[in-house]
Amino acid sequence: MTTISAQVIADSVGRHAPRLTSILTRSPRWIHAEGRTHRRLRVGEELEFELRTPSPMEDPNLSRNAASSRAIPVPKMIEDVLNDPAVPLWWGANQPGMQAHAELTGKALEKARNEWFRALGSAVMHARKMHEIGAHKQIVNRIVEPYSHINVLWTGTQWTNFFGLRIHEDAEPHIRKLAIAMKAAMDASRPAELKEGDWHLPFVQPSDVEATQHHYRGAAKEAKQRFIDGDLVKLSVARCASLSYRTVDDRLMSRDDAYRLFEKLLDAQPIHASPAEHQAKVDVNDGDEAGGDLWRNAKLSGNLGPGWVQFRKTLENEEIRVWPT
Repeated sequence: MTTISAQVIADSVGRHAPRLTSILTRSPRWIHAEGRTHRRLRVGEELEFELRTPSPMEDPNLSRNAASSRAIPVPKMIEDVLNDPAVPLWWGANQPGMQAHAELTGKALEKARNEWFRALGSAVMHARKMHEIGAHKQIVNRIVEPYSHINVLWTGTQWTNFFGLRIHEDAEPHIRKLAIAMKAAMDASRPAELKEGDWHLPFVQPSDVEATQHHYRGAAKEAKQRFIDGDLVKLSVARCASLSYRTVDDRLMSRDDAYRLFEKLLDAQPIHASPAEHQAKVDVNDGDEAGGDLWRNAKLSGNLGPGWVQFRKTLENEEIRVWPT
């Protein structure tokens, strides 16, 4: 009940390239929906100002893909809510302002929890009725969102500011708990050391590499690695994209299904390129041993920063630049 967890899916570093980490998290959906956290700080007797802290989903340095209420079937969404309902871990007592500094206790806390579960039961009942009527999941699932969890894949190299803001004692309690879990997962992980041209590929397993190598065992030597890399990148992109309609990381998408989804996403117009932000290869560095700052493809690093070539930035028309007519 109320899961806040973080798991490192891929962790890589180059000789000069910064550490690149992909983390899969599960947390209450309201963290995802939190637009901004507002804090009003008093400076003097008559002067106060509002400090705004961006939500986790607004950080431009992090690439993200998340489960979508528009894509998950209603019965699966309801099952997930009933098996693992999102319930507040900290029951703040009402007071003026955006933050609750004290928590409910005793009978008040018990009554508040009971009302939460009554509301959950009511939401599930109405969602089932709307599903029976034939309403689409993008409408029905909204009813149970306050009681659901969301899986999010995060990839980035610049985590210092993220953790500095979200682990601070003034952060929203559930966002703070999530950030602490993410940092602990990173601290416990040892990044793989990659060479120039090696790929960081979330959700690609050693067995996938072996199977792909076997598939191209007869290919010409100069083309073999290019074919292998291309297939593994497609596999990673599709599996990252599949987070949109999976409630839990219960299985990895098959190769054939992955290639079909990849083509559906990246051959489409308009292109759906966000799942291609999590894959990156170590860039070629033209500096000397001590320098390490002359990256050959710095313009292709995207939001990962110099040292990495983000796959999305290698795609033609990777973003919409002309307003549709």
